[in-house]
Amino acid sequence: MSVTIILIVITVIISFLAFSNEKMLNELLLWPSKMHSPAQYYRLLTSGFVHADQMHLAFNMITLYFFGDILENPNYGIGGDKLLLLYLTGIIIAGIPSFIKHRNHTGYRSLGASGGVAAVVFAMIYIFPWQNIYLFFSLPIPCILYAILYLAYTAYMARRGDGRVNHDAHFWGSVYGLLFMLVIIDPSHGAYFWDQLRNPPTFFRSGR
Repeated sequence: MSVTIILIVITVIISFLAFSNEKMLNELLLWPSKMHSPAQYYRLLTSGFVHADQMHLAFNMITLYFFGDILENPNYGIGGDKLLLLYLTGIIIAGIPSFIKHRNHTGYRSLGASGGVAAVVFAMIYIFPWQNIYLFFSLPIPCILYAILYLAYTAYMARRGDGRVNHDAHFWGSVYGLLFMLVIIDPSHGAYFWDQLRNPPTFFRSGR
């Protein structure tokens, strides 16, 4: 069984258990005002395995399935072990800004795998910047354009600070995915990515 499938199965099981167990949910989600002791820092990771509802869970797991499967392939991705490292550390890293920002806000809580999923998506974008991503499963858009628009949108929404979505986690998870590839995976440390950007497929070039 692939690492991607194992992560999905574990997340689905824990999330469904927490749907009907409020005590369990409150013990696992990111709750900055309760994290004044290092003993509570486990929440930075466990918050990625619980979700607000079935739609929230389904969206994250479907995204993880498609992008994780691509990234896990050792022939053109990074392999299962590095995918696991990226995903788990992505959840943690993406949650740290929210923890720092809201540690004195008693009512603030956050949950979901979005930070880890965003890290996986942007790691794939690093490898295939001109590959199409299908928005809403139907609208094709080049990965690099999607990345620019997505980062701009999440940065703007995080700055506004309203709504129920943790845009900080989305933004920092995405940035972390790119940095993970740039620093840890890519032996050229950016030359590969730059070369990919400078050489788009022929259908993106203007002809004469």
